[in-house]
Amino acid sequence: MQSAQRSFSKYEVLYLIGIISISFSSIFVKWSEAEVSVIAMYRLFLTNLLMAPLLYKYRHEIFRLSKKEWLYLGASGIMLGLHFLLWMGSLRLTTVASSTVILTLEPILVMLGSMWIFAAKPNRIMLIGMGMAVVGSVVIGAGDFRVSGDALKGDFLSLLGTIAVAVHMLIGEHARKNISAFVYNFWVFLIAGSSLALYNVGNRIPFTGYDAREWGIFLLLAIVPTLLGHYLFNWLLKVMNATTVSMAVLGEPVFASLLAWMLLGEGLTALQLTAGAFILAGVWVFLRYGNNSLHAETASLEEAVDSLPTVRHTDPTKV
Repeated sequence: MQSAQRSFSKYEVLYLIGIISISFSSIFVKWSEAEVSVIAMYRLFLTNLLMAPLLYKYRHEIFRLSKKEWLYLGASGIMLGLHFLLWMGSLRLTTVASSTVILTLEPILVMLGSMWIFAAKPNRIMLIGMGMAVVGSVVIGAGDFRVSGDALKGDFLSLLGTIAVAVHMLIGEHARKNISAFVYNFWVFLIAGSSLALYNVGNRIPFTGYDAREWGIFLLLAIVPTLLGHYLFNWLLKVMNATTVSMAVLGEPVFASLLAWMLLGEGLTALQLTAGAFILAGVWVFLRYGNNSLHAETASLEEAVDSLPTVRHTDPTKV
């Protein structure tokens, strides 16, 4: 029992690292002057490049996926690419607080999807924690919402991006049952990046001509919010259900708004700071007191930990 408790604490630390890491994404996008489709494409391709040295270790799994698994990877990758395209586009039209607060709909959409697809049954304490975080998120972004012009368009793009990432998470929860975190992330990132590359070709958006500063931003996006954020969350899908992992997005408005205040000069009121604390309290309640019944076939933590270093559950002796 004590061992399981220590393991869960470790996952909570990793979960917090993931939240802080994805919060830098909006800042880096705001700093860049490149087209958002180019930013997202190189963010993903550079992530694949950083992962490449480990490809040999997973050679027995990476090209031995079933047709059904390829279908999952393809759909998940396209949804992730669409999310980046839409959400990053929203940041060009509205504030960080307004754009990120709409992302708080993600865990609700994922929970509804889990109830429909996996017959999940959330308990009351989970709903209370989620409700606390959503209310706090609305307070953070309320002062920045607009009802007309570019800001409204930006909010709509963020909403569409949120739907796309919710679908991505639900697919990932199912696909990760038999695919290792490395292989899942590598192919999903590559497919997402390739779909964005096709978008750029179709719209005649140049692949070159960017200065060193832009390439530095692309690299930061690959390392911080992608490897330390999205990769980490996909890894955690092995030991947490998709709704719990998607709850991380409720912490993003807090850290993203603080970073935008410090680095971009965007305003932040005392009420928004208070709402931020309320959000974090809601996320903590959800994680600490909510159970894991949302996952219809969740294995124990000990079984999940044992399976993480292996390539496949069915063939753990090959690397």
